[in-house]
Amino acid sequence: MHNPVPLPAGAHLLLADAPAQLLPARELMAFTLASHIILVPMGVALPLITLVMHYRGLRRNDPTALLLARRWSAVMAVQFAVGVVTGTVLSFEFGLLWPGLMGRWGDVFGIGFGVEAWAFFLEAVLIAIYLYGWRRLPARTHFLLGVPLPAAALLGAFGILAANSWMNTPRGFRLDSTGNPVDVDVWKAIFTPMFGPQYWHFVVAMFLTAGYVVAGVYAVGILKGRRDRYHRLGFAVPFTVAAVFTPIQFVLGDSIARSVFHKQPVKFAAMELVWETDTHVPEYIFGRLHPDGTVTGGIKIPQLDSILAGFRPDTEVTGLTSVPASDRPNPTQATIAHWAFDIMVVIGSLMMLLVLWYAWVVWRRRKRPAAQRLPESRWFYRSAACAGVASVIAVECGWITTEVGRQPWIVYQNMRVAEAVTATRSSTLWVMFGVVIVVYLFIFGSFLAVLLKMRTRWRLADAAAGPPVEGPETGTPYGPRDDVPGAAVGAGTRAGEDGTP
Repeated sequence: MHNPVPLPAGAHLLLADAPAQLLPARELMAFTLASHIILVPMGVALPLITLVMHYRGLRRNDPTALLLARRWSAVMAVQFAVGVVTGTVLSFEFGLLWPGLMGRWGDVFGIGFGVEAWAFFLEAVLIAIYLYGWRRLPARTHFLLGVPLPAAALLGAFGILAANSWMNTPRGFRLDSTGNPVDVDVWKAIFTPMFGPQYWHFVVAMFLTAGYVVAGVYAVGILKGRRDRYHRLGFAVPFTVAAVFTPIQFVLGDSIARSVFHKQPVKFAAMELVWETDTHVPEYIFGRLHPDGTVTGGIKIPQLDSILAGFRPDTEVTGLTSVPASDRPNPTQATIAHWAFDIMVVIGSLMMLLVLWYAWVVWRRRKRPAAQRLPESRWFYRSAACAGVASVIAVECGWITTEVGRQPWIVYQNMRVAEAVTATRSSTLWVMFGVVIVVYLFIFGSFLAVLLKMRTRWRLADAAAGPPVEGPETGTPYGPRDDVPGAAVGAGTRAGEDGTP
């Protein structure tokens, strides 16, 4: 028999007076949400990046660009299929784990989930048409049929962010004498005070994350010596997309933090470890909040938090003690939200430096041929490869900040998480959690295996076609399939490379 691992300071407060079902329900929801978020950037942004490459291929009669677009469309389809599974699990969990939330408030904010479901089916149809259209439709028609894809992906994000922003700043209803919502105003329920800041911050995060992830794959190839045009172009287009959105995200991130300061002051206090309401509040980079309000560790910068919040050192920042202890995150939760927020900011700052490096090199080489404008430093490509993983971590940290910082509320100032949790026995929920972990390991393992299989097949096809062609290539991926011979006809006309059986 082993000794139990002691809980960290503040964890007992986290579990005190909470239903036994609360911890397993939270853990299960957190695991499935964190797993699904890994796929979301590709689902939201890969269609646009693929279409950018597709347009370049058509505009410049570039079979290499068309080949990349076709391969990315196959990845997009596989990713969408896996996202269907993980997204469906999340949808069921809202009703199974949090019946109090859906039973009482579903009529108010459920429209967001309806929009997301409609967008999902639309995106499924559009992906099927786009994938089928390679070699089967005229080039211009095929491209135009793919143009609505990014809009469908953004519509799905619209629905989810409408629901989540409503949970942060609920609007569009009034409570009757029994405390139930009535007189629902759908428009106010969708367009809450936090919807705009959350939506644009999220969407831009998806674009830059997908750009860094895709570019990171080709950065690894370049580091392994594959500096042919295929890898250079596969890196340059998505990385440039990410580079364009990174400074925009910097501005949007500052904007949403200031919106939280005004609309959710207690959450802001948790994010910044502000214990008592005051002016000239210091900024803590990392650090740990204790139950007595002291902060240990980290780097303390005097007055910076007040300056960031209101552009003046005498800006008053609301502290956690402005509300009763039962209505605010406890010290452990505040520390988690603070660390997640700081990690996200640090990663964003490092990405901004990487973008400046990239822009400086490209600008200095602007008079050279396009093939010679990319950086040559191996450290740059190592950094670009790491940026793909780091951007996903930043997205995860953003959601941790949003959800943990709102505690103990599931509907801000209207319903606590403990009130919404299921009455199912905690032992049953732990068993469900274990089963879900096993199933998700199989799903993501299969996803990785399929991607590696596709990569291997594409490499064999490239090897069979001969050395990479640096100049203009002659083939295109369009035309009836019967006209395409079984052997390779050029870099852009290899049969069976559209990712379909």
